[in-house]
Amino acid sequence: MTQNKNQLIDILIGNLTNAIVHTILEKSIDKQELVSKYRNEVINSYSIAKRYREKINPIDRCLPTVDLNYIKEKLKTKIKVELCLRINKGYQNINLDLVDIEIDNALKLLNIT
Repeated sequence: MTQNKNQLIDILIGNLTNAIVHTILEKSIDKQELVSKYRNEVINSYSIAKRYREKINPIDRCLPTVDLNYIKEKLKTKIKVELCLRINKGYQNINLDLVDIEIDNALKLLNIT
């Protein structure tokens, strides 16, 4: 069961990373046609993350502190790496200070904290 739980947590982290990156990109862009594409990606990633969250443990209980700390650290690392790659590709107005705020919002949304 432990191995399966770890795999579920890794998939959850991947989808949350994608959702949070696109949320931050959505806030940094001015073009309306791109904002709607980012919004669709955020909605899709959150819905997938929610399904995996429900598979990890009952949704009415928070995750154990060990898992919570692991998820937070992995999210922070993966999101910053992805945003830095985007900045290197020429994306502008990306605010890296939003990472911690968006992580907290996402964890609350999925009842992980």
